[in-house]
Amino acid sequence: MSRMISTPEQLNQGQLPEDEDFQPGAMSLLGHFDELRIRLVRSFIAVIAATFIVAIVTPQIFEILMAPYGDKLLVLKPTESISVYFRVALTGGLALAMPYLVYHVLMFILPGLEENEKRYIVWGVPMATLLFLIGAAFAWFLMLPTAINFLKNWQSDIFIQQWQSKEYIPFVTSLTFWIGVSFEIPLIIFIMAKVGLVTPKFLMQQWRFAIVIVAIIAAMITPTIDPFNMALVMGPLLGLYGLSILFAYLA
Repeated sequence: MSRMISTPEQLNQGQLPEDEDFQPGAMSLLGHFDELRIRLVRSFIAVIAATFIVAIVTPQIFEILMAPYGDKLLVLKPTESISVYFRVALTGGLALAMPYLVYHVLMFILPGLEENEKRYIVWGVPMATLLFLIGAAFAWFLMLPTAINFLKNWQSDIFIQQWQSKEYIPFVTSLTFWIGVSFEIPLIIFIMAKVGLVTPKFLMQQWRFAIVIVAIIAAMITPTIDPFNMALVMGPLLGLYGLSILFAYLA
């Protein structure tokens, strides 16, 4: 594996700068395992370092996560606040180290790909990141405030709302994460169409099944059981399905 310089021409051809620490040539199976081991160790160290960095600003992250709720969270166990604190720090560390982790994944699999396949990976990673951020922003700024407001005021004359930290934090982060992932559907459909697994015509013919599947997905990730919040999830997902048909056509 020779050392390459990442120029615009190379990126257009689907090439990435190769890691000078690994020059396998005709690398043996044990050599590949050794390379994988080294990359995993480096990735683990990067996550630990990023977690310590994020731990410094975790109180500020808590303020952001608690903003939709607008109140302090309940803690029922002596060590619960510490465990939730470091859970947020670890999640933030994974997010901070993600570009480095993606780099090692790409450098490990790229030598086995064709040149045209490398091009899709080069442009697919930033596109997937952008779509995820758009989905996460949609969940955070539109879905979560609506859902939390509904939950806080549900039968308020009967129930006293005091939400526990170990329940609320995973609830907020999971919903934001999975909505972000769902916004990557068009890119997934594009790749499937590119390799011949689906066609635009097939997707248009299966629109009834798509509505049913979208309804099931919305019911699974919607935090409330009311039709309004479920429709709030279904609307964008159906729009993404329509966009997926366009992506399949482009593929």
